[in-house]
Amino acid sequence: MRLGLHVRVAAGHAKAIELAKAAGCEALQVFSTNPRGYRPSAIDGPSLDAFARMRRDAGIDPCAIHTPYLINLASDDPKIYAGSLRLLRGDLAVAARGGMRIVNTHLGSYGRRDRKEGFTAICRALEEALSDIAPGVFLVVENSAGAGNLAGGTLEELGALVKRIDHPQFGVCLDTAHAWAAGYEINSQAGVDRFLDAADAGIGIDRLLMFHFNDTEVPLGGSRDRHWHIGEGLIGFEGFRALLARPELQGKPAILETPGDDDDDLRNMQTLRAIAAGARSSDRAS
Repeated sequence: MRLGLHVRVAAGHAKAIELAKAAGCEALQVFSTNPRGYRPSAIDGPSLDAFARMRRDAGIDPCAIHTPYLINLASDDPKIYAGSLRLLRGDLAVAARGGMRIVNTHLGSYGRRDRKEGFTAICRALEEALSDIAPGVFLVVENSAGAGNLAGGTLEELGALVKRIDHPQFGVCLDTAHAWAAGYEINSQAGVDRFLDAADAGIGIDRLLMFHFNDTEVPLGGSRDRHWHIGEGLIGFEGFRALLARPELQGKPAILETPGDDDDDLRNMQTLRAIAAGARSSDRAS
């Protein structure tokens, strides 16, 4: 798998690439705008061109954009719904202009809305966003931790979305911490095999376009979105080793969103790279 980090770009793209290179990243994820705001940033073509050149020089591909957290495509509030769609389309435009291949978004919460109505609203928003998506850009939706009435907490719901949308540039991002919190026991080879077999049956491995690799201290099925350092939580080394060893996942980007500062990022990447090397060694030995 192509391992990478979510990097902060507030200090500039050059600094972000410097950290990514030091960590040995092969992939990358960034925010294109304030992750807790409703206003898309204006597209800065020269800056995006420079960032693309830096990534090419460093051999980092793909680069994903994570949309702002406030997006709620299931909302029955017209202003929130319209603002969410505007943010999503804004990031798709940035991705197209900046040579970034993936835009990853959360779906939001049904709130008190009927889930069937909310699901239809999500589909309508995604279809509209995909109606003019640029060639080479892929939109992926991320699984949730299952808290409250969050959308996308189960493989079945994500699979229903993929089948309903049925667009070649649409897929899914699976976050390990969210999957664990939603009740998927992925801390062993057997658990990972069950999870990926279910994902293949319900969604299709070809539609799993990206992963977020995060450990967690949340109890299994705890429905809380809390990320932790790789190998230091309840998923542990065995869970990530099992994921990294699956041949059908090879070549897919796996982005760390673990907590802490730059030193923590480097440590988590070092740990994950060591696990990956061990998984490759075991595969060769077998």
